Amino acid sequence: MSTPGVLSFTQQAWEQVLAKVKRAVVYLDAACAESLHWGCGSSRLLEAVGNSACYLREFEPAAVGGGAEHPKAVFVLSCLLKGRTVETLRDIICRSHFQYCVVVTAVNHAVHLTANHVPPAAAAELEGQQPVFEQLEEKLCEWMGNMNYTAEVLHVPLLLAPAAPHLALTPAFASLFPLLPQDVHILNRARPDKRRLGNLAEVDATTLTPELLLTIRCLVSGLSSLCEHLGVREECFAVGSLSRIIAADLANFAPAKNRRKTATGRASVVFVDRTLDLTGAVGHHGDNLVEKILSVLPQLPGHTNDVMVNMVELTALQAEEENQNIVAPGCLAQSNDPAAKALWEALLNTKHKEAVMEVRRHLVEAASRENLPIKMSMGRVTPGQLTSYIHLFKNNLKALRNHCGLLQLGLATVQTLKHLQTAKWDNFLAFERLLLQSIGESTMSVVLNQLLPMIKPSNQRTNDDYSPEELLVLLIYIYSVSGEFSVDKDLGEGEEKVKKALAQVFCEESELSPLLQKITGCDSSINLTFHKSRSAMDELFTSLRDIAGARNLMKQFKSVYVPGNHTHQASYKPLLKQVVEEIFNPERPDPVDIEHMSSGLTDLLKTGFSMFMKLAFLYKSDSPQKSLIPRPTRSGYQAVSRPHPSDHTLLILFVVGGVTVSEAKMIKDLVPSLKPGAQLFRTAMHC
Repeated sequence: MSTPGVLSFTQQAWEQVLAKVKRAVVYLDAACAESLHWGCGSSRLLEAVGNSACYLREFEPAAVGGGAEHPKAVFVLSCLLKGRTVETLRDIICRSHFQYCVVVTAVNHAVHLTANHVPPAAAAELEGQQPVFEQLEEKLCEWMGNMNYTAEVLHVPLLLAPAAPHLALTPAFASLFPLLPQDVHILNRARPDKRRLGNLAEVDATTLTPELLLTIRCLVSGLSSLCEHLGVREECFAVGSLSRIIAADLANFAPAKNRRKTATGRASVVFVDRTLDLTGAVGHHGDNLVEKILSVLPQLPGHTNDVMVNMVELTALQAEEENQNIVAPGCLAQSNDPAAKALWEALLNTKHKEAVMEVRRHLVEAASRENLPIKMSMGRVTPGQLTSYIHLFKNNLKALRNHCGLLQLGLATVQTLKHLQTAKWDNFLAFERLLLQSIGESTMSVVLNQLLPMIKPSNQRTNDDYSPEELLVLLIYIYSVSGEFSVDKDLGEGEEKVKKALAQVFCEESELSPLLQKITGCDSSINLTFHKSRSAMDELFTSLRDIAGARNLMKQFKSVYVPGNHTHQASYKPLLKQVVEEIFNPERPDPVDIEHMSSGLTDLLKTGFSMFMKLAFLYKSDSPQKSLIPRPTRSGYQAVSRPHPSDHTLLILFVVGGVTVSEAKMIKDLVPSLKPGAQLFRTAMHC
């Protein structure tokens, strides 16, 4: 049996689902479909269904019901079985002819009790029972029209979409994002009768909205299942305000207590708020082909982390725009193709130039195995060269089938290399480097003035100019990398000029992109007035200032900007790199900004009595039981320091708000150099 990991966790979960779907109509929501997509592939589900007359359908209110020829349905859902989800279940079942319904939820029963306001003490007494699921089973039979029909409701932890052995995504939580200072005002408005919060440091679980708290508990439920699969007892750490709440909730998750007692392994789980460093999320310093593919190709519908690859090149159709929707798109996830999967992992872990050469090598080897008439050429890899290799497979059905996954990745590479946005990548990088030098030498107002000439209306822009969306990316880069700065009259005037210029450009767009629609609150440029556009800019710059101040509460990780000197230019040092270097610092100092979140009485002592914060707990050398009362060391006793994230060989790094491919590669390369033998799993809401 292979070592437990994110892939085996996902595959074992899906095996439980696949055991239920034989000859069924299967309804999936988007997050579960994405987990299946990366973990097993839809072909595995179709094989398990085993009946060409049955179908896979999206779980939505308008979903087609099942006819008399389809007596069985399986619903695979990533969310709580509550509210709108239950209403959609009812509507689909009532317009169908089902006699057997199975509902699979990725959220365990304990969280359903919380969602139904069952007190913790009462929930503890229900251990081993599942009244919420049982009540829904009765409702399912009622909706099917016969109480003698069969209904099952079960929990399966479909949390992850494993992109690689050491990189997993959580598509169900793609919209969960760390708090910004302005969110404190929103929280205060939601609790008018309680003490007002002053800043993010005062935010804890009791101050969050019930909806956000339930979302966090659903995430914690899945992470606890992952730790159970890995066979580890976790120590939880956090960097950032929302991470602190999530880590504390996992540390105190009641259903995890029993499995922690029997766990044979140990792991450190470190949560990090994305908002502490958005520079890495929007910057172009990552020299990675996959990052460019994800940036420029259109998103695969319903997915947060895959793209559409135009496959018309492999057909007899003309490569015209109107033909692109005739042929189903390709994608990056190739869970059932070992050769394509190996190439995908190579692309994740190499620089752009090496990755393109790796694509060529795989195409050449595949063509050689199929005895295709390939003409070898060395030197620089070009899109035309790769296209010529791909075309060799075009009229050979057997070769197409054998290497379909590889060809999808090859076409994704070609289409990215040819894309206009890829040509602008270096322009972005050059301007970002110029900004880094300017930030160290000039005030923020001067930096913003450098941006003004680049703000152009659509009728004056060329392909080399920046679109409104790209200008917003640059603004996020500027404010995030700058960090805290002094606000003066010049800055106010500089911001006003940029606001006015951007507001005017928004109004003159012939068509508003989805992002601009969201920012302005208008679905059409016809309805966008300058007043509305200007108001949107005021809100945007409030958020930008919050982004700049996101690290204000940090003591050690206060800056991602490294000033230049006479030997080195100014540079950006990713916060994730700083966190990992601190975790594996050979001197093991007490982490300043990496907070340990413990549970029970220990947590009470540490948080309620500051005098205990720096004292070591003691245990007798012949007993594994720690004393809860600090005492002087004497014969037969040893001092035990506070838990440190480098204590265990397994590190799970969870970035709340997403991680880039370049960041994932950076951490993968960094950890072995700092601590040989350490295992690393990186999980994120989305890339």
